[in-house]
Amino acid sequence: MSKLLAVGTVAFDAIETPFGKTDKILGGSGSYIGLAASQFGIETGVVSVVGADFLAADLEMMNAKGINTDGVEVDQNGKTFFWSGKYHNDMNSRDTLVTELNVLETFTPVVPEDFKDAPIVMLGNLHPLTQASVLEQMTKRPKLVVLDTMNFWMDIALNDLHAVLKKVDVITINDEEARQLSGEYSLVNAAEKIHKMGPKYVVIKKGEHGALLFNQGKMFFAPALPLAEVFDPTGAGDTFAGGFCGYLAKTEDISFENMKNAIIYGSNLASFCVEKFGTARMQELTAAEVSNRLQAFKDLTQFDIKLS
Repeated sequence: MSKLLAVGTVAFDAIETPFGKTDKILGGSGSYIGLAASQFGIETGVVSVVGADFLAADLEMMNAKGINTDGVEVDQNGKTFFWSGKYHNDMNSRDTLVTELNVLETFTPVVPEDFKDAPIVMLGNLHPLTQASVLEQMTKRPKLVVLDTMNFWMDIALNDLHAVLKKVDVITINDEEARQLSGEYSLVNAAEKIHKMGPKYVVIKKGEHGALLFNQGKMFFAPALPLAEVFDPTGAGDTFAGGFCGYLAKTEDISFENMKNAIIYGSNLASFCVEKFGTARMQELTAAEVSNRLQAFKDLTQFDIKLS
């Protein structure tokens, strides 16, 4: 069975959108990545840390989905990472209300022995030094290393980020982050500059406007599926990354052409994630629903045209 190692947060979120609000619910990049990758029947190992307040039922749910949580440390002396945010009416912008690092503040990831040879590694949004420490634990260089990051690390740890970027194959960031990292407004020029920092492939997520894949002069664009309602965009980017990596791990094909398919699979899964608060929709998602929506993606983009 193919293996995927995912490193990220397993956390509590409290979310408010124009559609309602929640108390503390399961969130975190590691949770979303793992749940998305679980759709592909691969062996996914999540590395993270939680506190004594974390619900055993949530770990049991992940295990039941085929997600290996041996790498999720339970710190009995601390509390789980907590984030609270409020989305604006456009659902594209939000205000962070509370961030409590708790056990994440001193988190040192430990990769389980069974995953030190994973061919694909997904480095979720964490401090670049934490991401780099994971790669140092691998017994051999993975076939593909994918990294996600954000503006915060560009602001406070840019040199560390540049160092780890030299060691990765793919970076997944949104358009705002791509512009900040590169200093370029044009996303084509931004991708070219980011290529020079290390990654061979640059994936730029544009939310409801789809995603772009760049690879040394080649480009591919995948739309986002138009949805009647978006309840909660939290975790959509991580779900996209989990779907992207999960598909590549299952097919064991990391060519540019197959990455096009991986982009579609990631976008497809992200379209489900936003339909309910937190991870709720991903927990109940069925293979039949995924297949049916893939057909909707295909219908959305397929056309016949005569070229003279």
